[in-house]
Amino acid sequence: MKFRTILIDDEAIATSRLKRLLGEYASTFEVVAEAANGQEGLEKIEALRPDLIFLDIEMPLLSGFEMLAKLKFMPMVVFVTAFDQFAIKAFEENSIDYLLKPIEKERLEKTVQKLQKLTDSQANKLSSERLLGLFEQLKPKREVHSISVKSGDKILFVAFNDISYFQAEEKYVFLHTTDGKQHITNYTISNLEEKLPDSFVRISRSSIVNSLKIKALERHFNGKYLVTLHDSRHSKLETGVSFHDNLKRLMEM
Repeated sequence: MKFRTILIDDEAIATSRLKRLLGEYASTFEVVAEAANGQEGLEKIEALRPDLIFLDIEMPLLSGFEMLAKLKFMPMVVFVTAFDQFAIKAFEENSIDYLLKPIEKERLEKTVQKLQKLTDSQANKLSSERLLGLFEQLKPKREVHSISVKSGDKILFVAFNDISYFQAEEKYVFLHTTDGKQHITNYTISNLEEKLPDSFVRISRSSIVNSLKIKALERHFNGKYLVTLHDSRHSKLETGVSFHDNLKRLMEM
């Protein structure tokens, strides 16, 4: 199979080197276009519908990820990157391959071998579903410092640092602040466990505490603990046995 290919990179020298290296595999690649930024790459992909793109990540106008997110037609992707080891693991799992700059001939040979062994079904999977997973792993995470709650006709933003703990009571989950106030939230305990920063730890089916506000831990009945919080009420919460792993991580900090 011969892959109709577009090279997308804002570094002209890198593009020129890659094109020259691909020229040694004329039976495998047909370079149909080049693009110097994400916006230009987007337009050429939609117009030419290539089988494969070699894609840089950091580029002007649109980054590689931003460009991919806008595509209506998704080709197979080989990333050309200088990302760290964590990101490389994600590239290995979700894309056809990755190449570190400067690209070495021997490393490109491995990419060619991978492409030649792909079945159509494998190629389709790598060019769609798994790239979406890669976006989620590597896209910058929005940093959040507060949670919103309703107070009458107002919406208040309570800073994480001002929160002592969350407590579920019947149908509601209450947010308790260090100065003794409480607010009803629109979240379940499970929702909060997923969304809150790592400093918040679930200690029972009904409670999540701000670990930065813990004053003391003491043994309680039936293998449980009492967590005393450093707030105006010196709140005490009982832990759940099934959440002891979370508590052990706290004690190891």
